Amino acid sequence: MRVIDRDEVSRRLTFEVCIPLVRDAMIALSAGQTRQLLRSIIPLGEGRMFGVMPGALGEQAVFGAKLVSVFPENFAKGLQSHQGVVVLFDGTSGAPVCVAHAGEITAIRTAAASAVATDALARPDAGRLAILGYGEQAAAHARAIANVRSLQSIALWGRSGERAASLARRLSDELEVPTIAAPTPKAAVEAADIICTVSAASEPILEGAWLAPGTHVNLVGSSYAGPSEADHEVVRRARFIADSRQGVLAQGAEFLRAKAAGLVDDAHVVGEIGQVLAGVIAGRQSAEQITVYKSLGHIVQDLAAAQALYMGKA
Repeated sequence: MRVIDRDEVSRRLTFEVCIPLVRDAMIALSAGQTRQLLRSIIPLGEGRMFGVMPGALGEQAVFGAKLVSVFPENFAKGLQSHQGVVVLFDGTSGAPVCVAHAGEITAIRTAAASAVATDALARPDAGRLAILGYGEQAAAHARAIANVRSLQSIALWGRSGERAASLARRLSDELEVPTIAAPTPKAAVEAADIICTVSAASEPILEGAWLAPGTHVNLVGSSYAGPSEADHEVVRRARFIADSRQGVLAQGAEFLRAKAAGLVDDAHVVGEIGQVLAGVIAGRQSAEQITVYKSLGHIVQDLAAAQALYMGKA
């Protein structure tokens, strides 16, 4: 059995490789070509959890599962918050053929998915990026979005101003894009036309009243019903696109809170990003429209990445 560790995943699964992989996986998901169940989550207390995500890329294609723990406090210890394995099975023999580092795959494919959505939904001239959060996904999102838009500026916000400033300095040097640490979430997003929320916040840190017309938002940090990074007004004002409609209707915290408040119904989730990419539904309908992509993350993204690594296509 092939074992692919974190260093190898990081070295080979570049955004240039992963963004097209995720794009194709999401089109296949929305076309009904893949198979997957909603993730199962076991709460472990203090925001920690253990998740199981099974799926298949097709009836006779590779299949497998991601077994992953989420320990938010790990970031402060210099460890990944998501740790685990992606187990890949051969679609012909049914044999397990590969185990890959789930933490690194998750970090890269999550940001790649936001880049795919941004490319499809943000205005073509959008270039002012705001990121709420300063963990591993913040850096990954800055790098990924830079692959699909010519960035003019980046504004970061995090609860620790010192850590946000440190990340801002690193990204400014690495990406050669002016990057600042903003004092508040509002200050970070008020001039942005692309916003990524990648925090561990349990209550909203992004308010819909702050969004300028034409803004695109990637809601990423909350992956299950409960913690919510954005308020009801973000949901209500936006053309709301899911990675998986079934998943968001069951586990999309921001949508579920707005629905419970009586502000939206299920029809507000107009479709999936794979449908937008395939031309089945429209994405952005005007330059002034606010768009939201709700990312829960799905096993087809992990399997597509693991398969590419295993088969030497990454």
